[in-house]
Amino acid sequence: MQNNILSTMRSLKLIDGCKGTQVYAINATSTATTSGGGGGVGVGEKILHHLQDHLRVNSVRSKSGCHHRSHSNLDHRIITTDILLEDPLLPYGLPVSDLLDPTIDPYLKYVDLVGTLADVYRRIDTCLQFDLCLLYVHQSAVFRVVSDPKLFRRSLRSARQHAVDVHSKVVLAAWLRFERREDELTGSTALDCCGRNIECPVASLVSGYDPESAFDLCVCRRAQKRVNEEKEKEEVEVEVEECSTSLSLSQEEFDLAFVVGDEEVSCIRYNIASLSRVFNTLLFGNFVESRRENINFTQNGVSVEAVRALELYSRNKNLDCFDPNVVLELLSLADKFCCDELKSDCDVYLASLVTCKERALMLMEYGLEERAYLLVGACLQVFLRELPASLNDQRVMKFFCSSDASEKLALVGHSSFLLYYFLSQTSMEEDMRSNTTVMLLERMVESATEVWQKQLAFHQLGCVMYERKEYKDAQNWFDEAFEAGHIYSLVGVARTKFKRGHKYTAYKIMNSLICDYNPTGWMYQERSLYCVGKEKMADLEKATELDPTLTFPYKYRAVALLEETQIGAAISEINKIIGFKVSPDCLELRAWLSIALEDYEGALRDTRALLTLEPGYMMFHGKLPGEQLVELLRPHAQQWSQADCWMQLYDRWSSVDDIGSLAVVHHMLANDPGKSLLRFRQSLLLLRLNCQKAAMRCLRLARNCSTSDHERLVYEGWILYDTGHREEALAKAEGSISIQRSFEAFFLKAYALADSNLDQESSSYVIQLLEEALRCPSDGLRKGQALNNLGSVYVDCEKLDLAADCYMNALNIKHTRAHQGLARVYHLKNQRKAAYDEMTKLIEKARNNASAYEKRSEYCDREMAKKDLTMATLLDPLRTYPYRYRAAVLMDDHQEDEAIAELSKAIFFKPDLQLLHLRAAFHDSMGNNSETLRDCEAALCLDPSHIDTLELYSKAREQTDEQRK
Repeated sequence: MQNNILSTMRSLKLIDGCKGTQVYAINATSTATTSGGGGGVGVGEKILHHLQDHLRVNSVRSKSGCHHRSHSNLDHRIITTDILLEDPLLPYGLPVSDLLDPTIDPYLKYVDLVGTLADVYRRIDTCLQFDLCLLYVHQSAVFRVVSDPKLFRRSLRSARQHAVDVHSKVVLAAWLRFERREDELTGSTALDCCGRNIECPVASLVSGYDPESAFDLCVCRRAQKRVNEEKEKEEVEVEVEECSTSLSLSQEEFDLAFVVGDEEVSCIRYNIASLSRVFNTLLFGNFVESRRENINFTQNGVSVEAVRALELYSRNKNLDCFDPNVVLELLSLADKFCCDELKSDCDVYLASLVTCKERALMLMEYGLEERAYLLVGACLQVFLRELPASLNDQRVMKFFCSSDASEKLALVGHSSFLLYYFLSQTSMEEDMRSNTTVMLLERMVESATEVWQKQLAFHQLGCVMYERKEYKDAQNWFDEAFEAGHIYSLVGVARTKFKRGHKYTAYKIMNSLICDYNPTGWMYQERSLYCVGKEKMADLEKATELDPTLTFPYKYRAVALLEETQIGAAISEINKIIGFKVSPDCLELRAWLSIALEDYEGALRDTRALLTLEPGYMMFHGKLPGEQLVELLRPHAQQWSQADCWMQLYDRWSSVDDIGSLAVVHHMLANDPGKSLLRFRQSLLLLRLNCQKAAMRCLRLARNCSTSDHERLVYEGWILYDTGHREEALAKAEGSISIQRSFEAFFLKAYALADSNLDQESSSYVIQLLEEALRCPSDGLRKGQALNNLGSVYVDCEKLDLAADCYMNALNIKHTRAHQGLARVYHLKNQRKAAYDEMTKLIEKARNNASAYEKRSEYCDREMAKKDLTMATLLDPLRTYPYRYRAAVLMDDHQEDEAIAELSKAIFFKPDLQLLHLRAAFHDSMGNNSETLRDCEAALCLDPSHIDTLELYSKAREQTDEQRK
């Protein structure tokens, strides 16, 4: 009843709001009307038509339906018309809250993610082995919402491991390669092999189910060398054999001749008949040809060279001595006369010739026409392994984009949802609005068969149409996705209705969604778009409470504070999200606000940092290139030499200011763009900030800029390690060391080896490697990291004094994070006060100190620990330990429901393995078997080898089985 009353009140209030102003998106085409206290001209029209003339303050500041705002002296000075018109740093005015619009996530998003994860795990656990491939593909689609690229890649690897047919192997191997973006590595080719069967282009063309060998070392390169040597030998032998056979066979042994034009090709009737049932019936059946010695073959469209090749093949079953054009004719002949073995051999031979895109383009048409499965697969493999470049080649895209092309691929067994899923995701990353993206998604829709496939295809097509501003079509696709069961697509339905002028309908859709389902943060965020005033702010606060990782509420509140002339408070608001989740749009907004505050150093820092994340970023609603803003800001900031930059980098690195460090490195690269060491530093900082995609791009640039083989091998090793190829990374490190002993090579090898459960012998070896690294030349930043790692290994080996020495040496060269290691040593020596003090020093020095608060909580009493963990959660709500600690305390106090609620609070926006396992254990202690099973299954979906969860899951299943009896 209360919900109904509240809904009615909202509806009545919203109707009044709907009578006022239309809220415009950034590229709206209609004219804005204003009402209320703002009294200015419409924001949307001004933004669209007068940006190049510099916005007047009234057009920028006017906000429909809003009251007049008071201005502080400082802010009034900053935003006056004269300043805006004179300041080239604000050519497009200040940000406007009405122009902010959160993106619609273009992937599957669930109201009950935990239930979905549990369901996916159950299906994988109980299905037939031949169905595992597509189930793992489904799992990878679900993992998109988890925002962990490692989980996504793991699912793709599992799908490839369990692939049966050549088509699936080709697509999945290419997708895994694309995830590493090896196309960006200088000197790489489409058919380069990473060293394991799972991505090997040769192994992908072998049909059959063999999951045990998927991760075995690939021997394709060695095998290819051996094959080439044997081919050379065989070519000589075959030529000799052909000549000698022709001479040695007496004419009496030939009992048949095929006549082609004016020439005859002598054959052995039995050999030709053995090629197929068709030939056998023709030559030994009741046909007139069975009684003839000469058979006219002229009308069959085959050259005399092809008939000679057919005769020779009928005797030695070998194609290696023939010209490829002759083999193409044999393929056509084999298809026409149903010579299965000959067709298969031609298919294999021609597939082996596909080594580049030009050959693939030439042979693809033949393959489709003759339905040569392997040949088409080999051509397809080249096209896919050259993505995303293939998307810009119309000669390639013609094989995929049209319905006719899809049907041709289907006839030869190479059209599937998996294929178009991969192609469309790649195209969306490159250009979401392109016609190619639309056509590929349309093919994806046509190939979708399972429910989740239809949900994804419909929803993504809706997202693309929305970005193209084709709102009617977008609404239809979102409706289709919702009808297929994808609840999140109602967000798209509401948005498109709003864009078409139905604001109140959009509000009702989102309001009913909140009433009908367990509310989530994104539901309140979406409903806020259709509210005004206090109700809007209340929804945004609720969205942040339920899901603090959503960026839009922070951005909106920051801009709203700016419009209230509270620029300092606006920057503080956006700092909250940047403190734990760095994104280009948030950095852009903070830079924008810093310019308004005349903090040009801060604006330049954030602009440089966001250009590291996204080099081609366009500022101010896509109107100004980021690099151009850097040039505009540089005269207003302190000028640094390269030596000054190194000093600044040390200072920022030691104060754990990762964004500031990124900005300094970006500045240094402007002076020395080919410096691979700086690119590598960028990647390290980006990994700290959990920006893995940008980090990998920087690693690839470091590899491409490297000037020596030993350096190149190190960067290749890090690329492999960061994408889950640990053994290959170790091989690269060893290869680098064999060329030249260097700090980075030893450090990579030690790091990769330490990423496992080390026994005493392995730990000693890692210590030796780190000591070797420290003997090699390097700068203090990296040596501090090595000393810190060495101290950690010493602690694991219970050599506390040696560990303390390492940490102290690291601190002496300003490696601030060593405070944490030293605190651990003190704690293990039962010096708890010293440990607490050490962490306090880290908190005081570090700019990003959420982890320091979390760690310090281990060295104090319960009440102080609670305060530290509350601060850790406030600074970084993605850290899961504070939730687990608070839940454990509540459970100890016999507040079971509160403990479950504490864990659920975090699980709603971050379904973490440890959180799910702990909640499952709590449910188990309370006798809730069904909830225990559900959380265990969701946790095992994230990590199927987690021993504690497996044991708990087995126990819960046994109890459930007993209850059923």
